[in-house]
Amino acid sequence: MNLLKEIGNAKSIAIAGHIRPDGDCISSTLATMAYIKNALPGVKVTVFTQDNPPTIFSYLEGYDEMNLTYSPKEKYEVFIALDCSSTDRLGESMFFFENADKTICIDHHETNNGFADVNEIKPEACSTCEVLYDTFDKQYMNDSVAVCLFSGIVHDSGVFQYSNMSRHSFEIVGDLVEYDFDGPKIISETFYEKSYVQNQILGRALLESILFMDGKCIVSMVDRKMMEFYNVLPKHLDGIVNQLKNTRGVEVAIFMYEMGTQRYKVSMRSGGAVNVAKVAITFGGGGHERAAGVEMNGTYYDVINALSREIEKQMN
Repeated sequence: MNLLKEIGNAKSIAIAGHIRPDGDCISSTLATMAYIKNALPGVKVTVFTQDNPPTIFSYLEGYDEMNLTYSPKEKYEVFIALDCSSTDRLGESMFFFENADKTICIDHHETNNGFADVNEIKPEACSTCEVLYDTFDKQYMNDSVAVCLFSGIVHDSGVFQYSNMSRHSFEIVGDLVEYDFDGPKIISETFYEKSYVQNQILGRALLESILFMDGKCIVSMVDRKMMEFYNVLPKHLDGIVNQLKNTRGVEVAIFMYEMGTQRYKVSMRSGGAVNVAKVAITFGGGGHERAAGVEMNGTYYDVINALSREIEKQMN
């Protein structure tokens, strides 16, 4: 796909990612906005997002321009969905998707069946930012676009350590680091650095984690009372599931936080023996083979028992 060719002569473009945006989602939306502004000056471009994206990404151009209110409710000629596997993950931006003259989806989730008019979905890519790079004309790339793409790849590849990093992924990173930005600083400050309370809640989650299935699985849960005690929001819980997965001998890590009464947001990571995307899909979620998520109802033990049954099917 050539993104500019798909946009054509459109004069208004809406861009949105999934609800509760992560690093790849935020970076891909802002990279696309910066790229379009470089290539098509004068075209109206709006990035819609919600849940107050983490301030660690405030160094990215366009961060302060993102529309958090989803207003005014107007029609755009083109809507670009990024890092979003299904329409229900668009949240309030679904209004703009439904009313656009043309819709485009660029993504890397294997559970994405292609819901837009034009779809560029590459499950083998490490991130949506990697897929985006291949849709861009390099003459319209600049430092602002490059740092967004680099940030998205860093976050969705676990700083280049996940198995979804291919030779092509590293070639893209090699090209991006030729632009003018401080890559090591970005990695340190946005991926590894945590606030004091984030480290506290991480420590609490690790302390109360439980091994099961002969040590092949680990789970931890943070309830609303605990979140209130430490004064943390869902966005402050990023990275806990990855730390759980670092436990020796663990094949599947599960981290849950309470969203409401008997409702949990579940994140899963796998070492490869279990396709956690298939587990998530069973309960209405999605994701990747080694990283997936889902929202589930029930008690903490109900959720764990249900997930365990699906995990055990694959382990056996």
